Amino acid sequence: MVSLARKNLLEDILRFLVAQAGIMFAVTLVTLQTGIFNGFTRSATQLIENSDADIWVSSDTLVQLELTLPIPLSHVLQARTVEGVERAEALIFNGASWRPPVGEISRVRVVGFDPNGQLFTPQNITQGSVSALQQPYSIMVDQTHLDSLNVKKIGDMVEVNSLPARIVGFTRGNSSIVSNAFMFTSLENGNAFLTSGQTANLSCKLPSGSQELICTNTYSRSPENSSSSQPPSAPNQLVASDLITYVLIRAESGQDLQALKKKLEAALPNTRAYTHDEFIELNQTFWQRRTGIGFILGLGAAVGVIVGVIIVGQILYSSVSDHLKEFGTLKAIGASDWTIYGVIIEQALWMAVLGYIPSMVLCYSVAVWTYTTQGILILITPVSAIAVFGVTVVMCVGSAIFAIQKVTHLDPAAVFKA
Repeated sequence: MVSLARKNLLEDILRFLVAQAGIMFAVTLVTLQTGIFNGFTRSATQLIENSDADIWVSSDTLVQLELTLPIPLSHVLQARTVEGVERAEALIFNGASWRPPVGEISRVRVVGFDPNGQLFTPQNITQGSVSALQQPYSIMVDQTHLDSLNVKKIGDMVEVNSLPARIVGFTRGNSSIVSNAFMFTSLENGNAFLTSGQTANLSCKLPSGSQELICTNTYSRSPENSSSSQPPSAPNQLVASDLITYVLIRAESGQDLQALKKKLEAALPNTRAYTHDEFIELNQTFWQRRTGIGFILGLGAAVGVIVGVIIVGQILYSSVSDHLKEFGTLKAIGASDWTIYGVIIEQALWMAVLGYIPSMVLCYSVAVWTYTTQGILILITPVSAIAVFGVTVVMCVGSAIFAIQKVTHLDPAAVFKA
């Protein structure tokens, strides 16, 4: 029976190749759509993955990583006094204008961190070093964004908001599909870039019934000419009233993170605390469920399966129709229906395997090329690859059911009619 299945498949090579092309298209579409979706959700949390923090503390207004209000640096100092906290560091994450010497302006995400810290470091630094970010107005960007940012090499100068910035290093793989290009720098530099061309107004108030003085910074545009030929002075050290975005916390060994979260929220007014895994889940859930991206990618995968079912079903139905006499002869000499069904299903399984293997090779090649040249992650994991193979088998076997229906109603006597 196995040889009969192979014979039916390979009898018409052209039709067989057309069928395999259809299966390859369906498998490739499903694999790439799921890979893009997985890569999208992973890239949406790339900044969190770069951190070794056990807990992230943010404003209680946080919706997702890029949608939150700032908090004062004083929260870092207060966090260090909370029992169970081993280390606390600040992180700045905000948008700024990028102005290259030549080309169009664009937007970047300023990521300010402590170069001497332990809780956040950009991954995969290909050129330069983190220590170089201690220099005034020094920055790092990801190599995959060089063309869009109109820069080429270390030492290139650009303007971030209204201040000059010098590139001192490059990273690879630090990018997000849902965000502007990341620009890594020190806390002092990041604060200077984000407040450049603005005048700080510090206001403090003592809420009724509270003994804690709350200070906030507001900024207004400065009339100074940002294009002055005089180089700017070195950025000032941050003070307690300066604004940051997150407080990164490392817990003491053996500390209950849920209990520590409650302590931090009680000690730091108007904040929320999330464990590393909770923060990743919150951001992935936002992009998967509160935007249409998950639906669109899922719809594309469904279309791929539908196309595959139609093509495979049509090919198998045509193959069965062309071999009705052979199947009738088998039934006439006593072959059971299940034996004939086995031949058809065998054909479907061969089509699934022979369509899946080249499709997966093609998808991996596309994923590597896309990540290397564009910095876009198409994540094909062993689990997703196995799942796609299962979908492919179900798709082909399900298509075989349509072909089986024609044999089910076949009268063996019709084979011997004139």
